[in-house]
Amino acid sequence: MKILGLTGSIGMGKSTVSNFFKEAGIAVFDSDQSVHDLMNKGGKAVEKVANLFPNSYVKGAIDRQLLGANIFKNPEALKKLESILHPLVFKARKEFLKEMKEQDKELVLLDVPLLFETGTDSLCDYILVVTAPAEVQKKRVLARPNMSEEKFNSILANQMRDEIKRQKADFLIFTDKGFENAKAETSKIIAKLTHKTRPKAAL
Repeated sequence: MKILGLTGSIGMGKSTVSNFFKEAGIAVFDSDQSVHDLMNKGGKAVEKVANLFPNSYVKGAIDRQLLGANIFKNPEALKKLESILHPLVFKARKEFLKEMKEQDKELVLLDVPLLFETGTDSLCDYILVVTAPAEVQKKRVLARPNMSEEKFNSILANQMRDEIKRQKADFLIFTDKGFENAKAETSKIIAKLTHKTRPKAAL
């Protein structure tokens, strides 16, 4: 089983590319979705996060907007939050990989925003980085609700620089070239990593 790690800084189009893989029938472990599940009602992280940030607890779940306000410009609070979430996400990922191996999957995708920062790249056979020019990235992110330039810069400060990610990648997809181009590039990567050599015809 080949493991492809997918990452990209905020606003680069990583989620869109991840969806292309899902549409193509590739099993995807989505770290962001895993975090959502952990903090939704009944999630395994709700109680611990609520104890740490009581004002983020609303109707049995963690309000991500309120949580974000707690950790914005507060590196220590972010570290405490990560100490709760990361082990739980790692456990879920381990269970996913075990299940996929048992199903004899040829290729799986790990969609992880902080792939390099958390050392998850060490689990991967190949790395795909989704990228775009800095001005395109900034325009996309600042168009989001409740986003400011200060918040954008704070998020970037906690992520590995895009140019370094590119250097570490086996594959690159440039999302500023359009939706269809990104989808076509995704198909090429899938074809390359799932290609099986045909047996030579008997002479």
